[in-house]
Amino acid sequence: MAKKSKEARVQVILECTEHKTSGLPGTSRYISTKNKKNTPERLELKKYNPILKKVTVHKEIK
Repeated sequence: MAKKSKEARVQVILECTEHKTSGLPGTSRYISTKNKKNTPERLELKKYNPILKKVTVHKEIK
């Protein structure tokens, strides 16, 4: 039997950075996947925030 390799792709949660400072209730979060080997640093994407009704920066949370 061949040895099982570690999974390179992991699920990450992206949370809006502007929403925390706005003071409005609720959170804007997305679930995405990333390759740990290619991008070891935290992921940062522009996504739509339905509460603020605009595109904002979402950062990976632990």
